[in-house]
Amino acid sequence: MNTVKSFWMGWGSLCLAGGGAYYFAKKSINADRAARLEESRRKKQMIDSLEYSENVPSRPLSASAMGGTASGNGTPARTDTAGSPSQEASSDPAPTRHAPATEGQQVVEKSKYESSTPYRSPKGDRFS
Repeated sequence: MNTVKSFWMGWGSLCLAGGGAYYFAKKSINADRAARLEESRRKKQMIDSLEYSENVPSRPLSASAMGGTASGNGTPARTDTAGSPSQEASSDPAPTRHAPATEGQQVVEKSKYESSTPYRSPKGDRFS
């Protein structure tokens, strides 16, 4: 039969075993995390070194020596707006309304995405 002493001895050993398991599991998990972090850092450093090793000159050169112009990078100005939402928004492919001609129209007019008539729910019996 269980006595008070055996009851506390059982719970004490259970808590001690749980605490020990927690300690060693946490230690193992932290070691795995550190190994993964070190591996990802090493991989990122290797990728960066491969990416920048051929493109960076050993000493800085002037723009004209690198084949460019003194005022720019030697490439024509970019006219393509793909990938730039702020530039794409100004050239909407299908505007639904014309721009207002006067200031009065600009105040009264709604945006092209807003309905000109408000929504009114249908009245009557919906279940017939």
